[in-house]
Amino acid sequence: MKRTVIGIFAHVDAGKTTLSEAMLYSAGSIRSAGRVDHGNAFLDNFTVERQRGITIFSKQAIFQLKDIKVTLIDTPGHVDLSAEMERTIDILDCAILVINGSAGIQSHTYTLWKLLQRKNIPIFVFVNKMDLPDTNREKILRKMNKTLGGVFFDYLSPDFESIALCDEHFLEEYLETDCLSLRTLHQAIQGCRAFPCWFGSALKLDGVQEFMQGLAQHVPVCKGKSEFAAKVFKISHDSQGARMTHMKITGGMLHIRDLVKGEDWAEKVTQIRLYSGAKYVTVETAEAGDIVAVYGMSRTFPGLGIGTEPPGLLPPLEPVFTYGLIFPEGYDPYKTMQQLRELEEEEPQLHLSWDEKLQQYQMQIMGPVQIEILKQVLQERYGLDVSFGRGKVTYKETIASTVEGVGHYEPLRHYAEVHLVLEPGDPGSGVCVFADCPKDSLDRNWQGLILTHLMEKQHLGVLTGSPVTDIRITLTAGRAHAKHTEGGDFREATYRAVRQGLMQAESILLEPWYHFRIELPSNNVGRAMADLQRMGAEVCPPETEAESCVLTGEVPVSAFKTYPSEVAAYTHGRGSVICVPNGYRPCKEQDAAVAQIGYDPEADVANTPDSVFCSQGAGHIVKWFEVFQYMHIANTLVLPYEPEELQKQTERYINLVASDAELMAIFERTYGPIKEKARAVHLVRKTETEEKPRPTRKRSNTKQEFILVDGYNIIFAWEDLKKIAQENLEAARAQLIERLRNYQGFRRCAVIVVFDAYKVKGNLGSVEQWGDFSIVYTKEAETADTYIEKATYDLAKEHFVRVATSDHMEQLIILGSGALRISASAFEEEVKTVESAIRAFLKEFNKKQTV
Repeated sequence: MKRTVIGIFAHVDAGKTTLSEAMLYSAGSIRSAGRVDHGNAFLDNFTVERQRGITIFSKQAIFQLKDIKVTLIDTPGHVDLSAEMERTIDILDCAILVINGSAGIQSHTYTLWKLLQRKNIPIFVFVNKMDLPDTNREKILRKMNKTLGGVFFDYLSPDFESIALCDEHFLEEYLETDCLSLRTLHQAIQGCRAFPCWFGSALKLDGVQEFMQGLAQHVPVCKGKSEFAAKVFKISHDSQGARMTHMKITGGMLHIRDLVKGEDWAEKVTQIRLYSGAKYVTVETAEAGDIVAVYGMSRTFPGLGIGTEPPGLLPPLEPVFTYGLIFPEGYDPYKTMQQLRELEEEEPQLHLSWDEKLQQYQMQIMGPVQIEILKQVLQERYGLDVSFGRGKVTYKETIASTVEGVGHYEPLRHYAEVHLVLEPGDPGSGVCVFADCPKDSLDRNWQGLILTHLMEKQHLGVLTGSPVTDIRITLTAGRAHAKHTEGGDFREATYRAVRQGLMQAESILLEPWYHFRIELPSNNVGRAMADLQRMGAEVCPPETEAESCVLTGEVPVSAFKTYPSEVAAYTHGRGSVICVPNGYRPCKEQDAAVAQIGYDPEADVANTPDSVFCSQGAGHIVKWFEVFQYMHIANTLVLPYEPEELQKQTERYINLVASDAELMAIFERTYGPIKEKARAVHLVRKTETEEKPRPTRKRSNTKQEFILVDGYNIIFAWEDLKKIAQENLEAARAQLIERLRNYQGFRRCAVIVVFDAYKVKGNLGSVEQWGDFSIVYTKEAETADTYIEKATYDLAKEHFVRVATSDHMEQLIILGSGALRISASAFEEEVKTVESAIRAFLKEFNKKQTV
């Protein structure tokens, strides 16, 4: 059987639920059409909905439309309940937009139209309440086409010319036949190029039958994928408190007792319910196009894609005000937190948080209607008598500079270090995470875990403690311990790395803005323009229409908060205001806003930027600005410095790479102390009485620096050389030698690059030497690892030695020989830094020569 999912949308009081009742009655799904004002509507079945006479929770009803099984999703119409409405958009095959014929295009109508257009969903329009006086079909059509900017037409008497202008093929057909076929209308409707309209009165069932016939002709059906897929759009709890996951099956089939898998979880389906109103039936199987409530899922959330279904986008309409929750004396904080978290599962846009400074829970809320509903729901469901404080604007934060954040977590018997590069992202992009970390330095499973930790938490900025957004976070390096690392260690290190990076970056406070449309009498335009200028709004040139004028533009939410009521007052009810959240922009009064909030990022112990290191067998806190002196992995971020600075930064980078005292301590704790003779490197340790941090160990001027390079290991670890080696290994070897010679000349150190030749029969080995640069080809039966181990042991007695390789066993042996190791990825960054310095020097030199 064909299946389709239709969502029904409208501004509050447009008659959306009444039309739903009329459609169900006309299809024979219910015996009588209920009424919202009588409190007996089939779909408004919650007590709070019948008391208030509005739809609060999205619900579904099932009816038959010819050979199509239709699932109708009724959504809330009030703007304060937009989040509940938005979650249903991702699961729709098409939408019905209900317009009040008496009131015309209202503020939320415009918002709904934009949301549906954004998702490219076919829209069928029903203009309701046409039985009221002062309704004019032609006038409403003109208003829709002008205000909403689409091609709306009366389906029963279509204007073919306007439809034909949508497409050149339509135009050719119209010019030839002076008409458009039913097939062409079907293409225009399903392709979202034209939008059919029906006119009538849902309460009196006027025009409803014709509307149903039009739907049957043109409604798109669900085209399911072959493999199992589903989209979660809602979480709810039944009367016993059991958790239900509401999802649309978008591919394959779902059976009871099936194992549903996520990225890092798998749960068994224990029951499948098919709801219609408050009633339901349990089924053994759900097919593509079905909307079901599934039991047994505890890890799901709205927007989750299951199977081959991709995740949904973030809701574009976000709450722009935050309110504090005030509880009566004697309430149980632990129990209350559990109850609030359950409510947040159902409504993720609440963004429940704890304000340490004010010692209160806070929620992000759309407006006063949502507050009243939350009060009633908390009272009825949990017996909580809650009041809300004054609303304040919800800020966000981003960064203007690129930084590297480091997080280290190493109390006794735990170990994890994470390096993240934080970059400014595109406006509206949210938080995007990436991995650019070689798997030879950190296993893929640990990398995946770090990315999960980055996405599971709402990271807070350091200016006001507001959520961060429009930021790119890239995992560039990390380290685990074979014995002591656990999953929770990387969670701690990851959170600290993000926070430490934010503390270094140049932060920007963002405030929410509205896109507004104000229609008012022409004699009030001067007052409105002056008000908007005072608010700091960006206003487009006025559009004059008869005796009215339209102003559009963008304005900060904080300045526009009460202005709609002011417009209604000074225009004596003749003015109307439409405002839609339009993203975030830099706050013009950032210093004042930051000072007013008074947030101290270092005092926020739940979001600390500091790291934990181990010394003398115990963990100790290292402040965020001192972490670079202690970290076990070199910086991975290379910034474009000026030529004079680049030389200094290169030296600093090399010194940081050489700082390996803490890793040596880990080695000793795990494998026992190293003989003193082999420890040619003098380590700086922190005594129990020292208060200042350990200084970075510096190289002695009397010792020469040697760098041993495992040639083939490096070739196959560096992506550019690896690609060359796949076609010509000799060319890759020559390229590596050339780059290392430049590196050696700049650094003035001794470089020994070792290549395996142990498989060559009768090979006696060879050494090519150019000053302090040596190329070694090992002899028969001698691997590069063996040669490097012996050379390291001999050289480390008298010289400062580092070994570039990503062979973990070789690194371990090197560390025990008193030398230091550097991974292939870190060494590549070091070489690139030197190459940048050389290019900068040559550029500067050539510039001076031309002068």
